[in-house]
Amino acid sequence: MLRILFSSEDLARTRVAPAPDLVWELVLSLHLLQDGGRGAHGGGPAAAIGGWRRTIQEELRRDGRLARMQLLFRLNPPHNYFPDFLTPWESRYGLAAGLDALRATPTARLRRDLLLLAEQRSLPPAASALARGDPDVLRHLTDSMAEYGRLAVEPYQPRLRAAIDADRARRARAFLDGGAEGLLASLRPSARWADGVLEIPNYPSTRDLHLCGRGLLLVPSFFCDRIPVALVDPTLPPVLVYPVDRFGGLESSAAAASAPAERQALSALLGRTRAAVLAAAGEGSSTGEIARRLAISPAAASQHTTVLRNAGLLVSRRDRNTVLHTLTPLGAAMLEATR
Repeated sequence: MLRILFSSEDLARTRVAPAPDLVWELVLSLHLLQDGGRGAHGGGPAAAIGGWRRTIQEELRRDGRLARMQLLFRLNPPHNYFPDFLTPWESRYGLAAGLDALRATPTARLRRDLLLLAEQRSLPPAASALARGDPDVLRHLTDSMAEYGRLAVEPYQPRLRAAIDADRARRARAFLDGGAEGLLASLRPSARWADGVLEIPNYPSTRDLHLCGRGLLLVPSFFCDRIPVALVDPTLPPVLVYPVDRFGGLESSAAAASAPAERQALSALLGRTRAAVLAAAGEGSSTGEIARRLAISPAAASQHTTVLRNAGLLVSRRDRNTVLHTLTPLGAAMLEATR
């Protein structure tokens, strides 16, 4: 079990990342890709990412890609420890910033992390050169990450962003209702909050993380599978990456952008009230808030959101007595068409 210990200062400095962290998504997707057929959490069964896994595995077998990325895959086992240096703090500024920071990793950190990894699995010869800080090997590793990201993450960003935006709307609601403690309590069932301690059950190691006034950055992740992830080195800026609902699985940006004529036709069918309900859900709204904003009855708001959800335009998440509605990528495209 991982126990994260908070002071009042830590609570004041706890926040949620504003956007998907593409370096974390890249690394965690590598784990999920190698993880057989498990891949089930909140949003549904392994089928939610099964098509993605098959597509990426087929692409990697082409043109010797998998052989070129051997070091990247060997550094990212599907379970237990993987090196902290693969997910630098600078990745919150984007993929390019994260890879730049990784290329500048101090040799001492490379050596330390790789020695930890070597304790649990055998590593290829290139890992020894990497541990010595060989710039060519480090460049090869980051080039492999960039290539893999273009294949496995970049085409699916609309779905990732929609899922993470929906989760951020839920966390914002929890913070408004209960402050930082309400935000941390909303991470159940993957984490438990009580008496100043956030516990992560079933964590692969048992340890305490003292934040020491630094606060905690919560990073919602599409590819994080069931159990939140924290860095091993307690001296690094504290980060907790946690899973979001994978509603609707994955589709590429090309698929999400297809059939514009059909979407325009569908938007014409929505009607003024239903289009207004869709717009009200744009930044996350409960059924009651939609009803009040549009001056309609709660029953009518519920009926409209049900129709929109069944059409794949909204995703709804129940939290106690409140149902929060947010847009899917299709819903966002439809809203844009209605405008």
